[in-house]
Amino acid sequence: MSLPGAWIEGVGLIGPGLSDWPTAAPALTGSAPWNQAATCVPALQVLPAAERRRAGLTVRLALATGLQAVAAARAEASRLNAVFTSSSGDGQNCHEICVELAGTQRQISPTRFHNSVHNAAAGYWGIATGARTASTALCAHDGSFAAGLIEALLQTAGRAHAVLLVAHDAPYPSPLREARPIPDAFAVALVLSPRRTAAALARIGARLTPQPGDAMPGPLEALRQAIPAARALPLLGLLARAQRGTTVLDYLDDLRLAVEIEACT
Repeated sequence: MSLPGAWIEGVGLIGPGLSDWPTAAPALTGSAPWNQAATCVPALQVLPAAERRRAGLTVRLALATGLQAVAAARAEASRLNAVFTSSSGDGQNCHEICVELAGTQRQISPTRFHNSVHNAAAGYWGIATGARTASTALCAHDGSFAAGLIEALLQTAGRAHAVLLVAHDAPYPSPLREARPIPDAFAVALVLSPRRTAAALARIGARLTPQPGDAMPGPLEALRQAIPAARALPLLGLLARAQRGTTVLDYLDDLRLAVEIEACT
């Protein structure tokens, strides 16, 4: 099964030792070393003060990465449909709610409650950018990036405007960390357009395949396996090389996603 193709116009990336796409691309091609360091999420000024106080790491990570991609694409954020995908959502907020429910008072604050929904990042995105376009929130465990990419490609087909895809994951604190050991935060964002424009970096096509997923070279493979959103790394490595090629991304246990990239010249 083949999916509709699209044009990649902008990329955002924040992860361990990866602060943005321009500085990360050399490490993904092997032309520069990857210096592993804790993920640093920049401060967000696009949210009103009250929302900035309420937004947790997961929301800040998703928005910062999405804004990187939108800026690179020179797109208008308020006009983009958006697809947010995450295997875990806000792990810290989930932990705090569990702590409250395990106590005697069991009083959940409104802020905790509205941050607990899986589409919290999409809601904050609308507040930050003024977007009133459609947004989708997905979860497919370790295959969440591939599921989000499939959704974004399908949404891009036949649309007048580009679609933003944001895949993001952040760690749980203990004791949930022992059940779902995500070691650090990672997010990737792509702006996908139905037609080629001056901002286009590459054309992307995809199809479902039973072939096994591709690994990353060197220490980046451990990062790919450790954080679900980092399953996007083989695609990003192919894109960073600015050549034509195909890579296979993890998706379901018995079905993966083969992605073809053809760089614009």
